Amino acid sequence: MTSADVRKAFLKYFEERDHRVVRSSSLVPKNDPSLLFTNAGMVQFKGVFLAEEVRDYQRAVTSQKCVRAGGKHNDLEIVGKTARHHTFFEMLGNFSFGDYFKKEAIEMAWELLIRGWGLPAEKMWITIYLEDDEGFELWRKVGIPAERIVRMGEKDNFWAMGETGPCGPCSELVIDQGEAVGCGRADCRVGCDCDRYLELWNLVFMQFNRDAEGKMHPLAKPCIDTGMGLERISAILQGVHSNYETDLFKPIFREVESISRVPYGKDPHSDISLRVIADHSRAATFLINDGVLPSNEGRGYVLRRIMRRAMRHGKLLGIQEPFLHRTSARVVDLMKEAYPELRESEAFVSKVIRNEEERFSETLDSGLKILREELEGLQKKREKVLPGEVAFRLYDTYGFPLDLTTEILQDEGMTFDEAGFQAQMEEQRQKSKQAWQGLGEGKTKEIYRRLVNEGIKTIFIGYEETETETKIVKLVKGDEVVPSAKEGD
Repeated sequence: MTSADVRKAFLKYFEERDHRVVRSSSLVPKNDPSLLFTNAGMVQFKGVFLAEEVRDYQRAVTSQKCVRAGGKHNDLEIVGKTARHHTFFEMLGNFSFGDYFKKEAIEMAWELLIRGWGLPAEKMWITIYLEDDEGFELWRKVGIPAERIVRMGEKDNFWAMGETGPCGPCSELVIDQGEAVGCGRADCRVGCDCDRYLELWNLVFMQFNRDAEGKMHPLAKPCIDTGMGLERISAILQGVHSNYETDLFKPIFREVESISRVPYGKDPHSDISLRVIADHSRAATFLINDGVLPSNEGRGYVLRRIMRRAMRHGKLLGIQEPFLHRTSARVVDLMKEAYPELRESEAFVSKVIRNEEERFSETLDSGLKILREELEGLQKKREKVLPGEVAFRLYDTYGFPLDLTTEILQDEGMTFDEAGFQAQMEEQRQKSKQAWQGLGEGKTKEIYRRLVNEGIKTIFIGYEETETETKIVKLVKGDEVVPSAKEGD
């Protein structure tokens, strides 16, 4: 069963049960400054759950684009090292806004997995909140033996939107993939971090409202919020033990293999790099499509980190030329049927990625060369801490990102002198401050602030055009506006 078929089947199953098929919302959350990126299916329905918004349906089903690469939910550093972590993924979910509740949610989930998709019932386990006796009885009624229903604490099986507001117990459907993919420990069981007991589908039963004092009151209209990763369920239905072995990633691997001549599955170290590139290509493509551009702050900074991490892993595979725009094209080929907007933005996305690659290529080469020489020197002396001065020189002089230095050091089992780095950073700040003061910083800043207040602004079009015609509307010399300029000014 292809991943596209899985997505379609999920949406159709719930549509036939009176759910409205709702398109995925943007990866940039609308009117929600608390989130860097959309990281779950319920994000676009947050206003409905909080009773701040009313829609013309009470049941919904979605396949939601999600990114977890910043803030509280951040899988960036793990991606590539496991079979199941991603920066970008799709979350399949069904929702009820005061319509059906726990019984129906449990029955529909079980029916789809067991009777619809043929998962073996005898390999299924269920987790419930330790105080959820109602959930226990409902799972018993669908046929789960008591010994395969595991009660867990608040950390794992109680969901809350925040410190106050809607909350409730949750229940996860877990599949036992067998000892062969487990950790081998005698105490391995549901809840273990290994891949044996794989969490497939989380059902959240929103039935309480927690007040400022921490007291919980029953909601007048309990709601349902569920989430299941398309990548995980596709892996199970395609009979593989890694999300990266599904048809969502294989075509991207083939593209990287054709560029690098490094095959997937031959070496564990190169496999990490291939997985990083495949995952990050998806994230970059979808983020840029949704309007995020590489920058030094906020969402743009996270995108830049994702892209530069992929570029670094390209170097580890021996790739010297820009390549991410090519893997991005494979992402578009794979996903354009489900997300037609990718076709329209393909040329723009490719240009943004290529520009970023070309800008960073020289920096990456220089930084990697210097860092490699420094590490070789430390290893000869059997030292494991890179001097803060070196980390700062890479960052300040060569523009080599600190997070990239940190990751490379971690891969080598090393760290850097953070206190020394911060001392160098503070010294540089003071030097810069003194230099600006000597140039009359305050006056210069005031000139530009005044021009902005007059409505004069510069629109950056560097990602769309390499040259353009424009009109000069003001000339600034030193700290004042001048009517003209001559040669030498």
